[in-house]
Amino acid sequence: MATGALTPPAEAAAENLLEFPDNFLLIDLCGEYDRNLTTIEESLGVQIVRRGNQLAVMGEPEARADASNVLSALYGRLEAGRSLEPGDLDRELRMGSEPVRGPAREGDQIELFKGEIARVEIKTRKKLVEPRTDAQKAYVKALFDNELAFGIGPAGTGKTYLAVAVGVNMLISGHVDKIILSRPAVEAGEKLGYLPGDMKDKVDPYMQPLYDALNDFLPGKQSAKMIEEKVIEIAPLAFMRGRTLSNAFVVLDEAQNATTMQMKMFLTRLGEGSRMVITGDRTQIDLPRGVNSGLWDAERLLKNIPKISFNYFTSKDVVRHPLVAAIIEAYEKDDNA
Repeated sequence: MATGALTPPAEAAAENLLEFPDNFLLIDLCGEYDRNLTTIEESLGVQIVRRGNQLAVMGEPEARADASNVLSALYGRLEAGRSLEPGDLDRELRMGSEPVRGPAREGDQIELFKGEIARVEIKTRKKLVEPRTDAQKAYVKALFDNELAFGIGPAGTGKTYLAVAVGVNMLISGHVDKIILSRPAVEAGEKLGYLPGDMKDKVDPYMQPLYDALNDFLPGKQSAKMIEEKVIEIAPLAFMRGRTLSNAFVVLDEAQNATTMQMKMFLTRLGEGSRMVITGDRTQIDLPRGVNSGLWDAERLLKNIPKISFNYFTSKDVVRHPLVAAIIEAYEKDDNA
């Protein structure tokens, strides 16, 4: 943690002094080798010095206030019995401090207080999922409020991850009877030829991102059992034709690679008691040249229909490695130029 040797200006020398009564929680708050404090310092342009069970925050008044709010919110999270992971710190730095409640109760779906979408939490079997940006919060709220929702934006913004989390939440709370996860089996710019094995072996490489998201929210054995019993289905888009999907939570991932006819076919599968989520990135279309993306057409045709929500993400909502956001912004600037 950098403390600096030079004497700062009088205004910057002012400090906010925060006291934390539980030293064990303070250790978790600071992180290994004060890693969390260093992250806050670099993000907000402040200096943080530890003095026993106190933290002194130095810097410009506004930056001091922001850092103090983040530290207080994170400590409150620890006091409530929650873990503190890098993603939680990232979320607080992006969205500012919010009230902290105790762990979600069994059966809780979503908590909303202090404003319309102040806090959003998704309870799954393995973890409590919290959106990290305002766009993600609005998206999750739309998933709970609408029977058909679109999430459109670049890679790494949590579109599919959050949709699968909401699906698992609705399944374990009894709001739906099954989860169906689908995506077009389209090669991303290279020809793979014929893949070995049976039909499942051939399509599983295309479906792997959906398995990865699912395994984050359900224990491995439980997930495998649900897939075996068809409570959870992971299938290519082509397998959806002719079905009526009732009492199900349905996710179509990588929808930019669905053709117009495939998109129409998929959207008309919606049955009674079901929810449907369409996610896609308009900048990563792998369809053959001259074939229109069904995501473009769906957005154009359905934009003004009530109870269908469209949520958009930008590079500022990327929650993967920080370099991913910089890479996306560089490509966007080049496209605009």
